[in-house]
Amino acid sequence: MGPTWRRPGWVRLALCLAGFLLSVYSLHVKAARARDRDYRALCDVGTAISCSRVFSSRWGSGFGLVEPVLGADSILNQSNSIFGCIFYTLQLLLGCVQGRWASILLLLSSLMSLIGTVYLAWILFFVLHDFCIVCVATYAINVGLTLLSFRQIQEPQSKTKRH
Repeated sequence: MGPTWRRPGWVRLALCLAGFLLSVYSLHVKAARARDRDYRALCDVGTAISCSRVFSSRWGSGFGLVEPVLGADSILNQSNSIFGCIFYTLQLLLGCVQGRWASILLLLSSLMSLIGTVYLAWILFFVLHDFCIVCVATYAINVGLTLLSFRQIQEPQSKTKRH
């Protein structure tokens, strides 16, 4: 028996759309900053609150881990925002599939995002000594999606309640 489709729930839909839009915005900011070093994004509030500086840092692509290992030209050395777009799309699509395997994939991908969230938050605060409003918002979204995934995996499979 194949998977059955369902609505992902309003909370998951809102979180995934918000995360996707923030990821697209950060791609825009990073590209604009690459074209013009004097570019000032809406999220650049002050000297210690600058998302464009964070997105342009070495940790803004491949989580700062890909380039030293695989090189700058690696296909995996993409902007973190690309990974964010993929993640939020995956979360939304898997949220539409009813089945134990989809719930497990949702939880595993959420836990991976949580590991990335903790790592990038540590870099943000203790290495870059910055505060990025967009970054912190995506961290909150990732925590929310992880909580939803834990809640979903604990539900009996026959339950039709939607989040």
